[in-house]
Amino acid sequence: MIAVDWGTSSLRLYRLDDNGHVCERRRSERGLQASAAQFEAVLAEEITGWDDPLLILSGMVGSRNGWHEVPYLPCPAGIDDLAAALVPLQASALAGRRLWIVPGVSDTGSEAVPDVMRGEETQLAALLAVLPRGNHVVCLPGTHSKWVSIADGQVRRLTTAMTGELYAVLRNHSLLGKLMPEDDSRFDAWAFESGLKRSRQTGGLLHHLFGVRTLGLFNQMEASALPSYLSGLLIGHEILASGVLEHTPRLSQVHLIGNDRLLALYAQALISWGVGVQRHPEDLAARGMYSLWQRRLELGSGG
Repeated sequence: MIAVDWGTSSLRLYRLDDNGHVCERRRSERGLQASAAQFEAVLAEEITGWDDPLLILSGMVGSRNGWHEVPYLPCPAGIDDLAAALVPLQASALAGRRLWIVPGVSDTGSEAVPDVMRGEETQLAALLAVLPRGNHVVCLPGTHSKWVSIADGQVRRLTTAMTGELYAVLRNHSLLGKLMPEDDSRFDAWAFESGLKRSRQTGGLLHHLFGVRTLGLFNQMEASALPSYLSGLLIGHEILASGVLEHTPRLSQVHLIGNDRLLALYAQALISWGVGVQRHPEDLAARGMYSLWQRRLELGSGG
């Protein structure tokens, strides 16, 4: 089968064998925004040379602005619920193949304002297939970071933090960024830890953010260190808002899913505050889509 992770800005494709192992992978910059109104043609081109008959698609391709809108599946939702909710898709340019889209997940009961995720549920599906019964917390850092509570194999609650997007906006389109160098590839561990420490002090995020500027104005921190400080500040506030530090009983670990660079930052923050972590790779989505299809077959509704 072919697992397709179709996000807003990128498109990741994985060719899997009968046991769910990734044999080949491809990546394209033709995400949702670049593929609008031509999803079928883009997909046909991107899988050229792969003749597998089954394609499972996840991510923004199933959103309101995607190829075909698939309704969100409400919490609580387990792997059986996700597998049963797969939606078939017709594509004339891919005749002879079967296409299915994975639904997103919504949480309308935990807060007054609903929350959603679309795409991350496939990564969670891979964990749901193997996690032991009990309570677990998963964090998926990114542009819109997700914090997910899992209980006995079901997604019970999810919350989103716009940490990555806020960092980019402040870094590139605010007064804070004016004091920073254009290249923020240099990581300053001390500055990051200073941002984490500041997030636990009084004053709140809005006040703390202005301090990024004043640290630079008064030469208390080098310009090259300010991006790391801002990152630590935002990640610190995100973790505090997630409630994991006040979790009862005390959490032994948080499952982290994502790219190595982001996972390193979140792991450093959590470990420094006494919470262990278990890291999982970003391409867990491919195994999750495989698990969903296998479960659908077991339920007798392969289609």
